[in-house]
Amino acid sequence: MTPEGTYVDGRQWRSTIAAAQAGDRRALDELVEGWLPLVYNIVGRALNGHADVDDVVQETMLRAVDNLGSLRDPDSFRSWLVAIAMRQIRERSRRRTVEPLADGAGEQAADFAELTVLRLQLEGQRREVAEAVRWLDDDDRQLLSLWWLEVAGELTRRELAAAVGISRQHAAVRVQRMKQRLETARDIVRALDGHHPGAGNSPCPDLRLVTARWDGRPDSVWRKRLARHIRGCAYCSGAREAVVPAERLLVGIALVPLPVGFTLSLALGGKTAVAATSVGWSAKILGLLTKPAVAVTAGATLAAGGLYVVTRTPADPPPALASPTAASTARPPSGRTGEPSPSPTSTPTASPSPSLSPSPSPSKTRAQLYGTVVDAVDSAPAASALPVALPRRAEKGVTATGAPGTGLTHRGETVTLSGQGYFRVRWQVLPQQRPGALLMPTWTGLSGKLFHVASGGGHRMDDVQPGSTDGTTWMGGPSVGYAVLPSGTQQMWQNEYFWIDGTVTLHQNEGPADYNLFVQTSTWDKVTEDVTTGPAQGAVRYGLVRDNGKDTSPVPQYLTRSTPTDPATVSRSSRVSS
Repeated sequence: MTPEGTYVDGRQWRSTIAAAQAGDRRALDELVEGWLPLVYNIVGRALNGHADVDDVVQETMLRAVDNLGSLRDPDSFRSWLVAIAMRQIRERSRRRTVEPLADGAGEQAADFAELTVLRLQLEGQRREVAEAVRWLDDDDRQLLSLWWLEVAGELTRRELAAAVGISRQHAAVRVQRMKQRLETARDIVRALDGHHPGAGNSPCPDLRLVTARWDGRPDSVWRKRLARHIRGCAYCSGAREAVVPAERLLVGIALVPLPVGFTLSLALGGKTAVAATSVGWSAKILGLLTKPAVAVTAGATLAAGGLYVVTRTPADPPPALASPTAASTARPPSGRTGEPSPSPTSTPTASPSPSLSPSPSPSKTRAQLYGTVVDAVDSAPAASALPVALPRRAEKGVTATGAPGTGLTHRGETVTLSGQGYFRVRWQVLPQQRPGALLMPTWTGLSGKLFHVASGGGHRMDDVQPGSTDGTTWMGGPSVGYAVLPSGTQQMWQNEYFWIDGTVTLHQNEGPADYNLFVQTSTWDKVTEDVTTGPAQGAVRYGLVRDNGKDTSPVPQYLTRSTPTDPATVSRSSRVSS
């Protein structure tokens, strides 16, 4: 098993797993919190939100906790946990074949396809892929629940094959067959929606006759009937040429967040609170297993690619979350018009320090300003360039309030950060949804001090995505268009880290290009772990430390102490008084 088997959200969990095995209750708490979303997504998609999802998820987590001591290699934890989840899913399917269904037992507790669309704000063909899952048989849905995460960068093909109990060669064959059936299901979704050239979003007239007696519930009989109609109907099959392969659409999609009503019960597998306590579970885990998901994530709401709103001290680290993307490996594309970005053929600098624009002389700024501003586009460090040590600043805890549960995904949405400590802003740029000029987020109403301390996440957003054959980066490519930064704007990394001592409000100013921001409070330990996770550990490049530990450290671009009526008008060149 490669080291990537202990990664989620770009974090290396090996030490946490080993500590939990050694009896560290806090590490065990953190392990349950960090990996529950992955298990929920596998089970939820495999069962499509069936009422049994809660039971299977909770049984999986309890079995994992019970048997953690038997895990010989912490690096195989992810593969081991996924295999437990798949065994529970298959066991549930076997029970269903021999036990009569109770009244209402076949109803959906929460349709997972709908949850995927709504919670992750999916549109267009990505929405079609999510909804097409409803039309797959149980075996295909189980395989797709793993393949979806493989494409999104959360699992490897080796882990997928191990979880299903087959060889990688056999897994490749099964995945290909499942993808073919998924494409058929996408055709059905598209035909029922009327999404094809010239349709004007009106369904095929003949299709209305075919579905006249259909009750609206996807099943294998109707899948065959509708597929047969589509194959013979030029009207319904007219959009085939414009269909983007599912694996390209799923890259960058995050885990579906736990629903607010999701609960885990203690009374599982014959266990009681007394029995659980006897095997050494902490009070916090007992609480996790009896409270809704909002409590599971310590007050945070899981969102696409991020977590929101927690007040957390350094003694109580934030939960982990799932990464929306796999780490990328390559150099940035050529500079854009009006932007002094480096050429794609330029040699990356071996220095991990950013290339800063000259700051005003100390004699003019020492009494009035603090910090310097990254007003020049810097080059990405070489993949093998270790960052300098991150200076340790005081931490008393940061509170993030006001952010929607789905993240800052629309213009006008904000999050206010208050306190003293670290926090992260994760970027998700979506040129496939809407390319064009990227109107940057802005920081307003600053009281106190704010520093831009580090960049991480394993890649810059202008790195070429893994497997790309046409140079597509996280900022776009020839097939989907590009999100273009304003001239002089610093290129973002996937994770940007900040330290605050005071209060500031971050504004989403989206337009014309589409992008999302996900904010999570953090700690010095977490920032250091991210930026020092290098290529040999599953990432593409090491991170970048920007903080020098002094008041001359960089402050973010687009920062002001004022509160303008239109926050999008804040100047890029921040000059902030002390």
